[in-house]
Amino acid sequence: MIRAQGLTKRYGDKTAVDNLTFRLREGVVTGFLGPNGAGKTTTMRLILGLDSPTSGTVTVGGVPFAQLPSPMRSVGALLEANAVHPQRTARNHLLCQALSNGISRRRVDEVLELVGLGQAGRRKAGGLSLGMGQRMGIALALLGDPQVLIFDEPVNGLDPEGVLWMRHLMRDLASEGRTVLVSSHLMSEMELTADHLLIIGRGQLIADMTMADFMEEQSRQTVLVRTPPAEDTFERILQDAGGSVRPDGSGALVVSGLDSGVIGALAMAKEVPLVELTPQRLSLEEAFMKLTQSSVEYSAGEGAQR
Repeated sequence: MIRAQGLTKRYGDKTAVDNLTFRLREGVVTGFLGPNGAGKTTTMRLILGLDSPTSGTVTVGGVPFAQLPSPMRSVGALLEANAVHPQRTARNHLLCQALSNGISRRRVDEVLELVGLGQAGRRKAGGLSLGMGQRMGIALALLGDPQVLIFDEPVNGLDPEGVLWMRHLMRDLASEGRTVLVSSHLMSEMELTADHLLIIGRGQLIADMTMADFMEEQSRQTVLVRTPPAEDTFERILQDAGGSVRPDGSGALVVSGLDSGVIGALAMAKEVPLVELTPQRLSLEEAFMKLTQSSVEYSAGEGAQR
């Protein structure tokens, strides 16, 4: 379990992490989200003891990371997969880490096979592709068979098969009762992977809730309604029933305030044929953008006019 209480980190006059309090539970994949510059990387570095908090505390299993008796057996982390000497082989890189932490040579070969690098373990790290280098970083995180896993952009450079594999891996790790924290900008993957969301902006906590609760809270349901062109009175019928109606630009109506069952019953009662009746919800990406729009620190301007 990871617990932060009033966690704060300042660099000069800039506050990177601002009074964060949260608890990450076992058996759950927690998606750690936020705009660029929100403080996600700093928070993960504080968890791992790579930076010291200005104030507040963060513990893993009840103690600060620096006090863990065998850190790699407690916490595995992927922050920078390419942080390895380019002339060292993948296997030797893992072997050095294993021997310095009392981990067997057999475990090195196990994790290489697990991440799909069994045949590439003797290749130099500098000659590995981006995706293979990412798999090596994942192997290092898994080396000590830890109870807590922290992944920063874990699918970076992976091909579609690798993305699917990583998604299943994180869910399998959580199903074994481990604590899994994953930071990513790929909202489509987070929507498929995370059980819980921790969202920050400008170093402050914005949301700490289950994926289901977040989507329910942020996503106002709408219904896409399409009728034959001759049926131009249904919009007024829907409005009279309390619906908010707007055209979608393709001849259909986007209706909020009425669910699909009510709309279908109205159409039947008024003998209006329906060509389409499709409930819609915001995606995680849309809900995230809606929630964090006021917390974006770095945003691109409009393109040059031509």
